[in-house]
Amino acid sequence: MMVGNNVSHSKRRTKRRFYPNLFTKKFYFAEEDRWINLKVSAAGIRTINKNGLSASLKEAREKGFISKI
Repeated sequence: MMVGNNVSHSKRRTKRRFYPNLFTKKFYFAEEDRWINLKVSAAGIRTINKNGLSASLKEAREKGFISKI
């Protein structure tokens, strides 16, 4: 989450929050022949579609984003 300002036409500033674009998505994990639920961002979904689920999970484990699976 990031914090910023709403800026009106008269340039008054009020605080606002920028939330990540998260989705709960179900993916089929072919190596284990099962479905898994992941909470991923829109950019994460595109990365999984590009690199594949197993490669993305391996990279996420190495970076410490996920601990189990």
